Amino acid sequence: MYYIGIDLGGTTIKGGIVTEEGKIIKSKCYPTLPQRDGNEIIKSIADLTLELINEEKIDLKEIHCVGIGAPGLVDSKNKLIVTSSNINFINNNVEKEMKKYIDLPIYLENDANCATIAEFVCGSIKGYNNGIVITIGTGIGGGIILDGKLAKGSYLGEGELGHTIVDYSGGGYCGCGQKGCLETFCSANSIIKYAKELLKDNRDSKILQLAESFDDINAKNIFDAYDLKDEIAARVIERFNTYLAIGIVNFINIFRPDVISIGGGASARGEALTKPIEDIAQKMIYGGGFKTKIVPAILGNDAGIIGAAMISKA
Repeated sequence: MYYIGIDLGGTTIKGGIVTEEGKIIKSKCYPTLPQRDGNEIIKSIADLTLELINEEKIDLKEIHCVGIGAPGLVDSKNKLIVTSSNINFINNNVEKEMKKYIDLPIYLENDANCATIAEFVCGSIKGYNNGIVITIGTGIGGGIILDGKLAKGSYLGEGELGHTIVDYSGGGYCGCGQKGCLETFCSANSIIKYAKELLKDNRDSKILQLAESFDDINAKNIFDAYDLKDEIAARVIERFNTYLAIGIVNFINIFRPDVISIGGGASARGEALTKPIEDIAQKMIYGGGFKTKIVPAILGNDAGIIGAAMISKA
């Protein structure tokens, strides 16, 4: 059997045909054009799905399901995208709309949960019964696996790890309207914002040498400058490490997972990312026994498609 995974983002709709083992055998993408009506976007998802199937000449009977990972507040039980910050969705019934074009089982899940499912089924937390995935990008998302299943709360919004409050007295306001969220200290956007604040008074930094201009500074520039022993980059990344460690200690104290996986562009740094965070977290853990592994995610940009395809397995 094959699975269709759709990774819906604000810029692109990425889709792929995925095997039982989590291997993508064909993928393609459409522009999202997020200003469109939500149901028009769902039709594009259906069109992309049918194109993938037809181009690979796969019989519909060989397709187990179509899974869709979407940003925002998702009601996976009722297959609704309740709201999404950057795409025009308000209580859109994804299953009802998809069934107008394609007669296959439809699954829907939050995109960060999809990344978690992917890492659980065939990635960095495969083989563990209890694990957490933290996705670091423009914002911070995540998901929780407990006893081999994706943890679901009693109502919507479970697993929003980026909105754990780690310092209510510091940092700016989050996009959610709250202050002190992990996202305001450790997202790519927050790292860039803090670096630019420091650079206003001191332009003598390798960060600027690596970036094309002040306005073009990105998180990679900052991490690369940190590796070159740049003083300002060190302040930015040390703050990042500290607050991410605080968040991770909270997650460990609550869930006691076997493993925590950190995803996003920084995951390519491997142990250079995880080791400093683990060293800080070890000093703060309740009970003194630090048994949770902290590892980088391994599926990269494929996690969204693979995880969406595998929703039914979680």
